[in-house]
Amino acid sequence: MKRIQLPALALAAAVVLTSTACGAQAADSETRVVLSDAKVTVDGKTASTSADSAVYVGGGIIYYADGTDATYGEGTEAEKHTAAEAQAHTVVTITQPGTYRLTGTLSQGQIFVDLGADAKTDPDAVVTLILDGVDITCTVAPAVFFYNVYECDEAWVAYDEDESAGYTPSAVQDTSAAGANVIIAAGSENSVIGSHVARIYKEGTTKKLHKYDGAFYSRMSMNINGDNGDDSGKLSIVADNEGLDSELHLTINGGTIAIVSQDDGINTNEDGVSVTTVNGGMLTIDAGNGAEGDGIDSNGYLVINGGTVWTMSNESSPDGGIDADMPILLNGGALYAFGTRNDAASSDSAQPYMELSFASTLPAGSEVEVTDGDGNVVWSAVTLKKCQSITLTNAALALDTVYHVYVDGVLQCYSGNSFGMMGGHGGFGGQRPEGMDGQDMPAAGQPPQDGGDFGGRGGKGQLDGQPPEGFDPGQMGQRPESGFGGGQAQADGSGSTDFTLSAATKSFSGVCDSDASGKTRVSFTVEGVTRSGRTNVIQSITAVTPSAELDAALIQITVTDDPSESYSASCLLSDGLEAVNALLPADDGDYLLTVAVVSGTEGYTGATQLAFSVGALPFTDLRETDEGYEAVKTLYKAGIMTGTGENSFSPNGSVTRAQAVTVLARLAGAERAETAAFSDVASGSWYAGYVGWACDGGIVEGDGAGRFLPDEAVTAEQMALMLARYDGGYAASTAFTGALTRTQLAQMLLDVL
Repeated sequence: MKRIQLPALALAAAVVLTSTACGAQAADSETRVVLSDAKVTVDGKTASTSADSAVYVGGGIIYYADGTDATYGEGTEAEKHTAAEAQAHTVVTITQPGTYRLTGTLSQGQIFVDLGADAKTDPDAVVTLILDGVDITCTVAPAVFFYNVYECDEAWVAYDEDESAGYTPSAVQDTSAAGANVIIAAGSENSVIGSHVARIYKEGTTKKLHKYDGAFYSRMSMNINGDNGDDSGKLSIVADNEGLDSELHLTINGGTIAIVSQDDGINTNEDGVSVTTVNGGMLTIDAGNGAEGDGIDSNGYLVINGGTVWTMSNESSPDGGIDADMPILLNGGALYAFGTRNDAASSDSAQPYMELSFASTLPAGSEVEVTDGDGNVVWSAVTLKKCQSITLTNAALALDTVYHVYVDGVLQCYSGNSFGMMGGHGGFGGQRPEGMDGQDMPAAGQPPQDGGDFGGRGGKGQLDGQPPEGFDPGQMGQRPESGFGGGQAQADGSGSTDFTLSAATKSFSGVCDSDASGKTRVSFTVEGVTRSGRTNVIQSITAVTPSAELDAALIQITVTDDPSESYSASCLLSDGLEAVNALLPADDGDYLLTVAVVSGTEGYTGATQLAFSVGALPFTDLRETDEGYEAVKTLYKAGIMTGTGENSFSPNGSVTRAQAVTVLARLAGAERAETAAFSDVASGSWYAGYVGWACDGGIVEGDGAGRFLPDEAVTAEQMALMLARYDGGYAASTAFTGALTRTQLAQMLLDVL
């Protein structure tokens, strides 16, 4: 068997792949620009210095100026540059549509494409740059910069100018008409070393005038292409911040690209809108070489349809090889992503994939291998950085197939997957009450005090390398002789060595050395975990105890969101319980607590995983998938509807008129007002003051015979009338009729909350 090295830094060898390029290719007529520090030529003639020319030199450069204060922008001292530093750069400006073949070197310079402010809406404002042996370095701004060209996403342009125009984000974007296009000439080697421009304010405001984070940058959608299906051309991007950026969409159709960045390797930055698409080529990303950074960070969608992508993030920050705010779709090609926390891929992906979340951090230099049931290598790599999360997909993966995972030749097992936790994954310390501690419930047959919402609310938890040469594998050595070769479960039931992909299961967590390692298996007891309805909650972890004597410095605690999207934090038990509790998140959601023996610990292995929630409802009779769940959750957190019991909400229960008035009064923050208008509302009763408030406000009128009928079930129509009287602008988002249920009441109240 052969080993595949995870790519790093520059491209060492050409990889010829067939791309599915759909972006612009070179036209029959092209302008040849030869770059040089001494002289720039255009079609063999010295470049003009007139801004009226199609190509000219001598234009200014956008940079963050030295000697400025906080009213100028948000740049740090390190991001400021003197006028002399900026003026030392040769700016080659392209002002007219066309195809431009670039060769040569600018040791201090920039390629700046500016077709004018009106170019954004002009379909003819298209520029194609053919990179054919260029070496460009810019130390104050992006080295290649598409500033004003056509934006092919016309719907976004309309919305951006007039939000009333509407915009529907989509994971599928045709950028073939984009104004910014790059072709990497076959057989060429190209180097772009660039800086960035920190946020500069419009004068007198804090609104953005300039902010360009990447070394290779476009303000409009951009295509990167191979040369008519030949991907042997290489582009190396080295960035002091982010690498390859587009402010809207980015499509990579071909070419061989290597990115080394201090922050994100690739970033497309329109929230919820941008689409980063890879259709072909070879892409390697070594990102996060500063304090943080994702490999690929799309503020919208990430779609892999073809090509081969190797990507890794910062090894210490909670970043991933892949990160997107919208779905990640793995439809074809090959992706190998390494990070502290890769974002979860979408189940709508067209190609099978495998997500591995290791129980503890893998050291750099770890040999990771995936084999099928017959021992054939599906994928292998040597990690170049520390990582705890690996996502992979390629054409060899198949559903309903058993795979085995090895690290440094040792068979791995896992504790959890897409369905949740498996057996034998650790213990709870202390008591596990059926529900959270709450207020005393009223005696049988008695209404709750203060009108209650039919019961006490209960206490809520506070925390409700070099690129592979043609991907020739290298020898990994023989698999260990063991009884686990078939991927059977662990002897102690603590997990499985069978990593079986299915339509529903592609994620595996708590991955660590199996019994095949010969190490003593350790489990952990976590104290401070209680139950809230259908889930665990952790208010404070009071102790973490291993089943074997183990130094606290060899125990790692990790908390991630589930599925992995935006949260990951870890520490060692030796850092102390204060540090452990600092890992617990504050935002509502579902999380996974993993306690594990540090990877590579001699003689010991093992992991315990506990799923828990923040902001979870304490009700056992209401599921997250039930209609109205979010409405109930909102009303519960606001203290307006608090349940019929410690763990009960009674979602289908009826609502009395007294109860309806009480929750509406709570929503309004009303002051109680006793009333003598109704003969059947006893003074001092739990609901009397709220009935009085509703009566005084003209919200209720009774039956016309001096009775309120507090125990009579209210209908949806009656509740709608009360809400309309309470809020003259009330418009129901749902159309309920007949007897009103408690869940329906929550949904109606949400319309006026």
